[in-house]
Amino acid sequence: MQRERLGSRLGFILLSAGCAIGIGNVWKFPYMTGQYGGGAFVLIYAFFLIVLGVPVLTMEFAVGRASQKSPVKLYQELEPQGSKWHMHGYVSLLGNYLLLMFYTSVAGWLLQYFVDTATGVFDGLDSTGIKAAYEEMLAEPVTLLLYTGIAIVLAVTVCSIGVEKGLERITKWMMLLLLGIMVVLSINSVTLEGSSEGLRFYLLPDIARMKEVGIGNIIVGAMNQAFFTLSIGMGSMAIFGSYIGKERALMGEAIHVAVLDTFVAFASGLIIFPACMAYGVQVDSGKSLIFITLPNIFNNLPLGRVWGSLFFIFMSFAALSTVLAVFENLVSCTIDLFGWGRKKACFINGIALFLLSIPCVLGFNVFKSFEPLGSGSNVMDLEDFVVSNLILPLGSLIFVLFCTTRYGWGWKKFMKEANEGKGLKVANWMRGYMTFVLPVVLVVIFLLGLYSTFGDMFTK
Repeated sequence: MQRERLGSRLGFILLSAGCAIGIGNVWKFPYMTGQYGGGAFVLIYAFFLIVLGVPVLTMEFAVGRASQKSPVKLYQELEPQGSKWHMHGYVSLLGNYLLLMFYTSVAGWLLQYFVDTATGVFDGLDSTGIKAAYEEMLAEPVTLLLYTGIAIVLAVTVCSIGVEKGLERITKWMMLLLLGIMVVLSINSVTLEGSSEGLRFYLLPDIARMKEVGIGNIIVGAMNQAFFTLSIGMGSMAIFGSYIGKERALMGEAIHVAVLDTFVAFASGLIIFPACMAYGVQVDSGKSLIFITLPNIFNNLPLGRVWGSLFFIFMSFAALSTVLAVFENLVSCTIDLFGWGRKKACFINGIALFLLSIPCVLGFNVFKSFEPLGSGSNVMDLEDFVVSNLILPLGSLIFVLFCTTRYGWGWKKFMKEANEGKGLKVANWMRGYMTFVLPVVLVVIFLLGLYSTFGDMFTK
């Protein structure tokens, strides 16, 4: 069966960026920037995005393009005979399922908030009323399942049309609209009365704030966010490498994707921080920043329903771009594994994903007493922990070792594939860094992730 192809370089960059761009950019990045002191965090994050994210992303693109296979089959094409690298392919498939088991729920929340904002559900409510509406939403399993199902149906429909005519075309327009909406919302936010304090907090590093938070804490937080924002480590990006030709060198393409990813995160801060400062809102409010605090801000803005609707459709686009890209991974893997046609693979994966998403939805209501990671945690927290703290860092470590050691694909084959075509290339002097330094950093990130989750258990 001939491998499907993307129709354009722009489509490849926007599709890859769409996979990387998600709620981590538009919620977690502003929240962490607020928590870790503003401008200094932003600069350190950008640095780590280049030195950590771009090399691993380049490797994922390279193994995908060289193998012309989905994550579950790519190792068989490249690994030395008799080796066991291909076992990671099955873990990658599991990781993609796990990610969508909770990510489709979040996409559903955002779709519901867009509908509720556009229809005036939040009009006239004070902060107490908006908080009650949020809690009411989580307590209604049927409505949550309905919106989760809508997100899954959208993914099935788009991906069943095909890579170029469905996934690329829809994602391209969705991403361009997302970028446009962000520019409009950013301009609106920075022109609010009192927004200048938010801009100063966000854009200007403050030594006093850095000392207060702790420079070590800022560096660790920025390193974690830079790594996780690109969704690297479970083959989510390798699949798009398998859909492109040899016209462009892959490190340059990885940088373009990282720049777009950073633009969305940066613009999210421009939207949120000036608005928060203008209305006296805590910048480190966590989940409530989007679902409780921001609707309250929109209620106090002229044309608030319009701005609120634009914000939540932008949030929905960010979440759905990831859902579509990761669902394509599932489809491609099952086509490679079972030889199914595209429509059959989409339909079966859609049904499976809906059933697998039910525990996450019920974790906020029916299974609320189940707290797998301690008091206040739920099924979503458990699924997110397995993906973010285990599968992504360890998967990235495996990709790095596979591409740099003689026991895997090897440095020379990786560099040859990555440098095929025009554009920025991997230089031979990078070998020492990618072979020895990068694996150590990935192990540190993995251990820090475990400590952040379970450290309290051992310090009590």
